[in-house]
Amino acid sequence: MRPPRLRAGDTLAVVAPAGPVPADLLEKALPVLRGWGVEVRVGPCVRAEPGTPAYLSAPDAARAAEFTEAWLDPGVRCVLAARGGYGVQRMLDLVDWAALRAAGPKVLAGSSDITALHRAVDVHLGLSSLFSPMPASVLFDDFAVEHLRRSLFEPERNLVVRGGAPLVPGRASGILTGGNLSLLAAGIGTREHGSARDAIVLLEDVTESVYRLDRMLTQLLRSGWFDGVRGIVLGSWAACGDPAQVRALLLERLGPLEVPMVEEFGFGHVASSPTLPLGVEATLDADLGTLTFGSPALS
Repeated sequence: MRPPRLRAGDTLAVVAPAGPVPADLLEKALPVLRGWGVEVRVGPCVRAEPGTPAYLSAPDAARAAEFTEAWLDPGVRCVLAARGGYGVQRMLDLVDWAALRAAGPKVLAGSSDITALHRAVDVHLGLSSLFSPMPASVLFDDFAVEHLRRSLFEPERNLVVRGGAPLVPGRASGILTGGNLSLLAAGIGTREHGSARDAIVLLEDVTESVYRLDRMLTQLLRSGWFDGVRGIVLGSWAACGDPAQVRALLLERLGPLEVPMVEEFGFGHVASSPTLPLGVEATLDADLGTLTFGSPALS
């Protein structure tokens, strides 16, 4: 299902399902969000003191409750993660997915650790979602803001996203899936692990050394997660070591899949990142460096 698009006067809920939220970045971003003509509700975990352990925004039950309450609120049309970090997987089993399913479709937006939440929304609710920049980040720049706004309010304007260069030439179509490599690998063996079968896969990460990227790709390959994949779109690998070594690894591990693949598509932990919809049909043209969507991500 495609959630409905936002309109002026709708309510957008900002939540913190992962790490603590930098207050200065949040307060800078809130007027920008309100400038879209929406009411912005900030969840209690967003402004809470760090939880225990300190790399979480709040205890697991509190983060699960914040997310659940935002989703069940009939006035909320979009749930936007303030930032990533770590922690989403710890709260997934505390969410009443049946209640969320009964509440009807709405938009989830976020990236990085929010990949685990995208997987859960896909598996448990059958909804498309938005892999997007997040407001409490230094990467929430003018381009990222405008592309996210269009994705929420005017998704038909984002039917073609350009970027990247071919690693493996060709053209393929499939459902867009994936996100952060670390979270995809960590999800293997869980209810939300999913599959790349018949899909175009997004992959990106940050601050992971080359051997760790190798380990995660190998885990996904050996588990069969990539079986039946149709194409691969590679985003940013910020602070992941020598870019030439990262590129060589990606070619060595993913090239044998013999599917179209582009690199440096410009999404993830990088400035001016576009918003990319998960769970919708897309066509990857590796030679042109484009993702083209047959219909808007939101209805």
